[in-house]
Amino acid sequence: MSMFGWAETVADLPEPPTLAVTEEKLRRLVPSGKPAIIAGIAAGFDWQAADYGVTTRLRLCHFLAQAAHETDRFRTLQEYGNTAYFARYEGRRDLGNVQPGDGARFHGRGVFQLTGRSNYRRYGALLGLDLEANPELAKDPAISLAIAFAYWRERGINEAADGDDVVRVTRLINGGRNGLAERTRLLAVAKGIWL
Repeated sequence: MSMFGWAETVADLPEPPTLAVTEEKLRRLVPSGKPAIIAGIAAGFDWQAADYGVTTRLRLCHFLAQAAHETDRFRTLQEYGNTAYFARYEGRRDLGNVQPGDGARFHGRGVFQLTGRSNYRRYGALLGLDLEANPELAKDPAISLAIAFAYWRERGINEAADGDDVVRVTRLINGGRNGLAERTRLLAVAKGIWL
């Protein structure tokens, strides 16, 4: 599946812009990443980046550093935990979790850990997918990347990235300073690869 109608193959797409997010470079950023996740991110990144305004190498570095942290260095596209752990999201009206079981059903998935029924509904609508009825789709690498780009654009994160403000980018992605030291370290590694 691809961003362009969710049916074309990568071979059917034109040459991407020159941000050069490749599997080899992603493995340099996070050597322990799962090959399938890294391949999925690399396959669609350059095409989607331009559509969502991630058009400079500094923006790219911030995006990938945040993505690498949120996915445990591209080792998962699903929040770690079980039903008991996800109960912390149960009944959270701010997330749109208003039905029994929503906490577990709409736990974090994807590159930026999409969480909550209302977010699955919103980003599904933006992408033309029924993520609310099919939340597992959010952990498909191509779809999760599209969700992350849409989130990045909606939150206006390019401005913080342009200012090289890792604290602000982190707040916009995660709501606080969670994992700031690791995000900062990953940003430095990304800059060593792409800048």
